[in-house]
Amino acid sequence: MAGKDPEKLVVKWVRTDSLIPYARNARLHSPAQIAQISASIKEFGWTSPILTDGASGVIAGHGRLMAAQLLKADTVPTIDLAHLSETQKRAYVIADNRIALNSTWDDEMLGLELAELKAGDFDLALTGFSDEEIEGMVAGGGSGDGGGDAPDDFPTVDESLATEFQCPKCQYQWSGKPK
Repeated sequence: MAGKDPEKLVVKWVRTDSLIPYARNARLHSPAQIAQISASIKEFGWTSPILTDGASGVIAGHGRLMAAQLLKADTVPTIDLAHLSETQKRAYVIADNRIALNSTWDDEMLGLELAELKAGDFDLALTGFSDEEIEGMVAGGGSGDGGGDAPDDFPTVDESLATEFQCPKCQYQWSGKPK
């Protein structure tokens, strides 16, 4: 049966108003983010189904559900994960949101991709980045998080400053004083 066997996951379209958000979902979605998700769905279609628990409860896709409600969508795509235990379902609500945050960007590649999309007149707001972030990445070939030259107005460090440190556990003291 679909949903009971993880090897046979099936996308099923269900009525939007039949889905029940997980009351203890710790991930918050701002109205601005829901608008971004809505714009993404309008541009790209439904690329990620809402994951449900076998009883119309949402495990993952709370933001997509809110976007669907904003778009007044009658139905949404779902995948039933009834094969998960109750503990697994609760843990996956967290893991689905957190694991994606553990990745980083290849700043140079991201800058190149955004520059090419911009040259093709694609609406870069659909990428989720702010205008300021996009301009910084396109101009610098990346987000600026990966190094590069300091801005002109970046203060210089006074090398003559002495700094004293003490370990809070063992009380060992050392100086950052230049030699």
